[in-house]
Amino acid sequence: MDFELSDEQRLIIQGVRRFIREEIRPLEAGLDPDAYQLQARDRERLVAMVKEMGLYQMDVPVEYGGPGVDAVTRTLIAEELSQHRAGLYAPAYGVFGSGPPAQLYAGTEVQKERYLWPSIRGEKHGFFGLSEPSGGSDPARAIQTRAIRDGDEWVINGRKLWNSGADTADYGVVYVRTDPTKGRQGITAFIVDTDTPGFRVERLVQVLRAHYTTELSFTDMHVPHENILGEEGGGFALANDYLSANRIPYSAACLGVAVYAHEMAVEWAKQRVTFGEPLANRQAIQWMLVDNEIDIRTGRWAALAAADLAERHRPFRFESSMAKLLCTEGAGRVVDRCMQIFGGLGMSKDLPLERWYRELRIRRIGEGPSEVQRIVMARDILNVRSGS
Repeated sequence: MDFELSDEQRLIIQGVRRFIREEIRPLEAGLDPDAYQLQARDRERLVAMVKEMGLYQMDVPVEYGGPGVDAVTRTLIAEELSQHRAGLYAPAYGVFGSGPPAQLYAGTEVQKERYLWPSIRGEKHGFFGLSEPSGGSDPARAIQTRAIRDGDEWVINGRKLWNSGADTADYGVVYVRTDPTKGRQGITAFIVDTDTPGFRVERLVQVLRAHYTTELSFTDMHVPHENILGEEGGGFALANDYLSANRIPYSAACLGVAVYAHEMAVEWAKQRVTFGEPLANRQAIQWMLVDNEIDIRTGRWAALAAADLAERHRPFRFESSMAKLLCTEGAGRVVDRCMQIFGGLGMSKDLPLERWYRELRIRRIGEGPSEVQRIVMARDILNVRSGS
C-alpha cells in the first residue's frame, strides 16, 4: 500500500490544518474549557470559510450535492479536525457541517424527500437510536423495544439510551424488534418523527465529557408502515454497515488529540527544567515520547488501511475494528503520558489534557467497546458466524 499523499490531498490537509490553528484555536482562548459551541457570529463566519474551501458537508456524496471526499482523505481530515480543545466530540465546532444519518441514503424516494434532502439543506436534524438500557454491544439480543403491526401502522413501545441530540432533533432512525422469534433478522429500522404522540425524551444523561446524551421512551407510538427504512428485518445489517464505516473517521479523530497532546509535551519537555536539566534530557521522558509516537503512528496506519479498503469497496470490517481498538486505546495512553510529563499542570483546565483524558475514556466504549472489537476480529480470524 502506498500512503504517500497526492498533491490534492496535501493541499486539502494543509488548508484544514491552517484553519484549525489560525481560526479555531485562537477562539478557544475566550471560551469555557468545556465549551462545545461557538457564538453565532463566529460560527457563521467560519461556515462561510469552509464553504469556500469546498469541504462543507464532506460526508454527503457527490450525487446529493456533497464535495465527494474519498474515504482516505476523509480519514486524514478527521485527524486534523480534532486538533484543538473541543475537537474530539465537537471537531471544529461543527462548522464543516454534518450530513444526515447515513442510513437515509438507503431510503425510498418519499423518505428522501421528507428527511434526507431537508437534512442536507440544514432544515431538519436527526438522531441515531440503537442502544437500550438492556445493552448496546449486542443489538441482535439486547434490543427489547418492540413494534407490533396494526394494519398500515406499527405500534412501538420501549426505551433507548445514549442518543446524542435527540432532544433537539426533528426525527430519528430507531432500531426495534419486529419479530421476537428471530435475532438479528428480527430487527427493523424505522424513521420516527419526534413530534409523534408517545415519543418522549425522558432525561438528559451527563457523561464524562462536556456534552450530554438522552434517554428516550416510546409509549404506544404509532408509526406508518411506509416509515420502515430498508427492509423489514433488515435493520441490523443497515446499522452494522453504518457502524463499520463510521469507526474509521471516529478512530482518526482520536489520533488528532493525541498528536496535539504529543506536540505540547515535546515542547514542554524542551523548556521545563528540573534539577538543573531540561525534562527532555531524562531517559524516562524520552521513552514516554517515543511510546507516544509509536501509538500515534500505529493507529494512523491502521485507520488508513481500513479507509483504503473501504474506498476500494473491499471487506474492511476487521480493519475498522482494529483501527478503532488501536486508536482509542493508543490515544488514551498518549494523553495519559502527556499529563504525567506536565505534572500538576497537566491536571488543570489551563490545558486541554484533562478534557481529552475524560473524553478519550468514553471512546473505548462508544461505537462498540474494545472487547467487542476483539470479538469481531476473532470471528473473522476463526471464520465463525456471530449468533443470529
